[in-house]
Amino acid sequence: MSIDPTSAEITKRAKSNLAFALRCVPSERRQHLVSFYAFCRVIDDLADDLDLPIEEKKTGLAGWKAIFETGSPDPTLGLEGLQGEVLKVRETYEIPSEYFTNIIEGCQMDLHPQRFGTWSDLQEYTYRVASSVGLVSLPLFGADPQRSHDYAVALGHALQLTNILRDISEDLSNGARIYLPLHDLGRFTYTERDLIGRVHDGRFIHFMNHQADRCEELYQKASELLPPEDHKALLAPRVMHRIYHTLLQRMRADQFRVFDRRYRLSKLHKFRLLVKERFS
Repeated sequence: MSIDPTSAEITKRAKSNLAFALRCVPSERRQHLVSFYAFCRVIDDLADDLDLPIEEKKTGLAGWKAIFETGSPDPTLGLEGLQGEVLKVRETYEIPSEYFTNIIEGCQMDLHPQRFGTWSDLQEYTYRVASSVGLVSLPLFGADPQRSHDYAVALGHALQLTNILRDISEDLSNGARIYLPLHDLGRFTYTERDLIGRVHDGRFIHFMNHQADRCEELYQKASELLPPEDHKALLAPRVMHRIYHTLLQRMRADQFRVFDRRYRLSKLHKFRLLVKERFS
């Protein structure tokens, strides 16, 4: 009989930028954040598991969604300890259940090849999978959920769009997923067929610069919306802002070679950004 991994083990294995940013959270607040992050990781991995039949993914995600409706863990899902932890997080901080279920619904959208006509359409997805994560996290960080609400939404859009630009090739390989506004592709006479064929030319670079400009506007908006009263409490998302903004700048300087390379920052580089942000 296998033993379910703990939330700390799930988080440690992920080695993501968010997991890295949690290092700067005070220890007394870290456990609830680790539990919530582990929940996000499990949901995301469930949707992305290439070896799992689609019906099992649907059943699993629906089951996780149901625990927030019933308020009780479901033994058939496994990870009962994590289920209990994330329900405790919801109750302790009085977080609306819809924030958690939004995240699950975003992952449910990943079960089929995605197409988004406009940026407005894509925002519905980025809100679910990224902004909702930020909204859950606000009280866990010690910030005021109402005061910092708009900041979390804007930063979530910025981080997820940066992530989408970085992962274009990976998403194409994973079920031909395209998380880009098709209307914008058309503006630059770059087609869906060109994208699937991984055509890297002037049209693609102009399109990507347009998306990067949108990211820059969102990062600027988030900075302007960050309440001074919550500046200290929101150190972790500020570090995420620096990491992903740096990735965006690196991709732009490299003319978005996303089809043949994976953009990432070294652990040392991320530590430098963390220290710089801590004292800003």
